[in-house]
Amino acid sequence: MKLFICFSLCLLSMNIFCQENNKSYIITSPLIKEHDDNELRINLATSIIGFPELNYERFIEDNMGVGLAASVSLDKIEDMSMRWYALPFYRLYFGKKKASGFFIEGNMAVVGQKQYVYNINYFSNEYYQSSATTYSTTNFGFGGAIGVKLLARNGFTGEVYLGGGRLFGNSIDTAYPRIGVCIGKRF
Repeated sequence: MKLFICFSLCLLSMNIFCQENNKSYIITSPLIKEHDDNELRINLATSIIGFPELNYERFIEDNMGVGLAASVSLDKIEDMSMRWYALPFYRLYFGKKKASGFFIEGNMAVVGQKQYVYNINYFSNEYYQSSATTYSTTNFGFGGAIGVKLLARNGFTGEVYLGGGRLFGNSIDTAYPRIGVCIGKRF
């Protein structure tokens, strides 16, 4: 009889412990993913002026990210001396949501520039223009920007920023602009 009571108590205690559930459930919206650590953007402001820019950013914390902006000129050399650039950047965000709100940016740039140089030969009061030669250079620079990023619930982003940087070395233009009105998507 003692064995039967012990066996019954063991079965009863196992039944009680089997009903206990330690799982906690987190309810999230299906539109907002928890691990949206990447973002791809296109810069509309530079696209309008013939210098489309594509940005990729990876969020390393909730308030900081690193990325790369790349752009190539579609205009003629006579219209724009800056032909391309690759610009790695670091951003620090001050918003309440993940990687949104006001931000400051530090960047480095590798810029390719090209320019036509015309040789003009003078003969008394008349002159004539000889053939043009192309002068091209690739330079390195540092810069910064400030801006604001807005985040929608479905992962779309919009941002506006303004800044610039200085190029070092024997460059055609000594500065580069950092201007943007961008739309993007987190994934």
